[in-house]
Amino acid sequence: MKDEATNLGGHAGGTTGTMPPVVERATFQAELDRLRVREKAHTREGDAIAAARRRLPMVEVDANLELIGPRGPLTLLDGFEGRRQLIAYYFMWHDGHPAAEQCEGCTWVTTQVAELSYLQSRDITYAVFCQGPFDESIRYHDFMGWDMPWYSAQGSVDALLVGRRIGMMHVVCYLRDGDRVFETYWTTVRGVEAMDYSYALMDLTVYGRQETWEDSPPGWPQECSITRTAGGAPDWPPVSVWPEGRPIPQWSRLEAGCSDDLAVGP
Repeated sequence: MKDEATNLGGHAGGTTGTMPPVVERATFQAELDRLRVREKAHTREGDAIAAARRRLPMVEVDANLELIGPRGPLTLLDGFEGRRQLIAYYFMWHDGHPAAEQCEGCTWVTTQVAELSYLQSRDITYAVFCQGPFDESIRYHDFMGWDMPWYSAQGSVDALLVGRRIGMMHVVCYLRDGDRVFETYWTTVRGVEAMDYSYALMDLTVYGRQETWEDSPPGWPQECSITRTAGGAPDWPPVSVWPEGRPIPQWSRLEAGCSDDLAVGP
């Protein structure tokens, strides 16, 4: 039985640097059982936080604030699509920049949102409120192959995100009561990880997210950016220096022949 850490060379697809110590099954299970106690406590604390979130007060928002959609102007109230609740993701936007320079973080979380029927079955609408112009940003929506509702909130973003930093990624939850709209919760930065499953899965693996901020043992790979690479899937390690590279899911769209031209004609 080996109980020391193992160092092996290699790269993605093979062995990758330092590995955990190798132990017998009983020792492995005992360590996992100890960790499971903490995991269950974490789950229960998450449930308690969600319960507290459901007891927050709310603030009224102007239901007539304007959005721009595929059929022109509409109101925040219209964005509910007749449902009782609305979750809006506020997509950062760099006006006039090409697709490769659009927000990798917003692209990352938006790509995770594929099936809306589970939300809709609970009377919840999900929509993206882009902080840039509609005509330009909808081209990005189409290039990425997304099919969720997409609106521009550019003209109303100061009122919708009052007191918050404009230009940041935000998730905001709303409740409708007749013709009145209320904001019930919002979060930003790490809070938007609620939209993502890939990081949650990475957190289950031995090397985690492989990012420099993580608390990992010495020798663990930590060469990744959050979501930007200079090449497609074979490229390793990812390149994280802005503006080199692209948001990762753009590569498969380009390989499929999709145009990433966001230019709006005269």
